[in-house]
Amino acid sequence: MENIAILLLAVIFDAALGEPPNVIHPVAWMGKVASLVEKGSPRQSPVAQFIYGVFIVLITMAVFVVPTYFLLGYLAQMNTIIYIIVAPIWFKLTFSLRGLRRAALTIRELLSKDKLDEARFELRALVKRDTRELSPALMVSATVESVAENLTDSFVAPLFYFTLLGIPGAIGYRAVNTLDAMIGYRGKYEYLGKFASRLDTILNYLPARIAALFIILAALFSGKSAKNSWQIAFREHRKTASPNAGWTMAAAAGALGVQLEKTGHYRLGEANPLPNVTVIDASLRLVQVAALGWTAVCIAAGVIHYVVGT
Repeated sequence: MENIAILLLAVIFDAALGEPPNVIHPVAWMGKVASLVEKGSPRQSPVAQFIYGVFIVLITMAVFVVPTYFLLGYLAQMNTIIYIIVAPIWFKLTFSLRGLRRAALTIRELLSKDKLDEARFELRALVKRDTRELSPALMVSATVESVAENLTDSFVAPLFYFTLLGIPGAIGYRAVNTLDAMIGYRGKYEYLGKFASRLDTILNYLPARIAALFIILAALFSGKSAKNSWQIAFREHRKTASPNAGWTMAAAAGALGVQLEKTGHYRLGEANPLPNVTVIDASLRLVQVAALGWTAVCIAAGVIHYVVGT
């Protein structure tokens, strides 16, 4: 039952406290470790870049997963109460719903006040695209897309790997996901991040589809169109370059009855109008209901495992 308590407390901590400062956040530490190791990467040979990229992923995972495994194992044996306090805090740092909500609400507030330049600046924290020329509707679209996509890697996937592999599994996932965001991009040194990118795609394969399913179910319980969410998710998820991101974004587009567009790349829910600023609130409610549903399923899985094990 300890894992169930850890999961519940971690979710409560996230809802109540949000994110700690970067100076003590392990995700920031992961980025620093990766940046340090990256300095020694080869610049010419794609093969050498790829091999070194594998090394970056493995060393970063080892630096965080191995100490986590032994430290938590030691605490569990030494004092159960201390373990139940420390473990949820450490696990919570692998996911963030409150931080995602805060970022989206910041953009909504700026758009509501017609502070478009400031909204474009803040939006850079959520999306990789060039935000300088985005219209208000396209900024809303980008925000909603990010909210939907991040349901996978900011919540569903960490809980998925915690349920399967415990806190070390969630830490390992977060390390890969962080490295994908840092070095998994196209360009002169794209082979350096290719392993991190491919591994992140593999690790998110099931969580992305689970997240889309829970968005569809959330639509059913939120007064939105679960039918449209289902249809658009299955019909249009292939439009995005990512084999995973399209599932949750298309499901959200269908549920919310809007078109989500990244100019020159894709339009999800093409028959629908572009969203207005109020859709940001609706997308956050949809994702929160989906997150609650997924949390309940993970708790149920923990209870079943406990009952079967005893």
